[in-house]
Amino acid sequence: MKIMMYSHGGSLNRGCEAIVRSSTELIKKRINGAKVYLASQKPETDTVITNLDGIYDGSPQPIRKFSLDWAVAALYLKLFKNESYALSRIEGKTIRRIRDMDVCLSIGGDNYCYGEQPGWYEINRRVKQQGKKLVLWGCSIGPEDMSPTKLEDLRQYDLILARETLTYGMLVGHGLTNVKLCADPAFTMNKEELALPEGWQKGNTVGLNFSPLVWKRNTQSQTAVRDLIQHILKSTDLTIALTPHVAQEGNNDYEVLQTYYEQFKQTGRVLLLPEHLNAEQYKGYIARMRFFIGARTHATIAAYSNYVPTMVLGYSIKSKGISKDIFGEEKLVLGIEQISSSSNLIAGFDELVREEEAIQQKLRKSIPAIQQMSVKAVDYLHELVM
Repeated sequence: MKIMMYSHGGSLNRGCEAIVRSSTELIKKRINGAKVYLASQKPETDTVITNLDGIYDGSPQPIRKFSLDWAVAALYLKLFKNESYALSRIEGKTIRRIRDMDVCLSIGGDNYCYGEQPGWYEINRRVKQQGKKLVLWGCSIGPEDMSPTKLEDLRQYDLILARETLTYGMLVGHGLTNVKLCADPAFTMNKEELALPEGWQKGNTVGLNFSPLVWKRNTQSQTAVRDLIQHILKSTDLTIALTPHVAQEGNNDYEVLQTYYEQFKQTGRVLLLPEHLNAEQYKGYIARMRFFIGARTHATIAAYSNYVPTMVLGYSIKSKGISKDIFGEEKLVLGIEQISSSSNLIAGFDELVREEEAIQQKLRKSIPAIQQMSVKAVDYLHELVM
């Protein structure tokens, strides 16, 4: 069986990399003879993933003005009010690969949380036109993200795998009957433990991840995070490891974290992890932390899956749902409005420390079941194609 993953923006987002790595590993372990291919918008960034059978350039290609395609697309739009021709040319690199595949997995995870996606809708239509199986793999979607167009697109999937119960319940509530509940595949991803950097305290280091996306949505949060760092330095003897997890241009955690490093490096208790590590290497560091505070979902998954007590900053539907499935409640998940307050962040951290043992015990009890739900996704996929 030949499987193609698509709607992947590239592995400079280590969360996207984690999804591809872990999904490929799970599929190959559970489905004999499966070959897994990746259509990527930035294929040059994905060569770090070595268990794929092929990486394709799936980047959108704009239509050149006054070209034949441009004229035909304009005619279709004028006569039929239809953008399908234009979209098929823009997404042509991915669409051309469909005929060679048996199953196509849309793997973006939270792609449906960011408005309408006409290019991916067009790819999905082409998959179904060619009689291939179409799967939405490990998604999170909030009720505020739904629209009639999106719902129409979701109905054509042969299988939708929701990675947490909030999304699952919402989709079922919209009348979709093609939905199954699973967990994010990254809960099962391997880790690589590199040498610890100078200044790291074994068993007494807290990781801190922060993102430009959260900061831009709530500019006051930058000051609140700075105050949190000061609180940790003043009230504990912990070392703080600033931990980037996305290195995309214009969306680079390292750049934000570097500003904090420059402010506090003279303390000798704040260090900044490199920006070039892969997802398994970041997980290897996160696994050896005592606590973790993070805005990037897959950085927090790396922590949860290694039983590291974790606080989430600037939640989304996926963060809320994942926490609820682990703890039975939204445990230490602070909303985008809440993180503008220094007192909220400090209170959350103090709760993390105070309840360290209880949180660890809950993680040790819950995570094996969550990982089994990750594996269950492949079982659902196997049932679909058998």
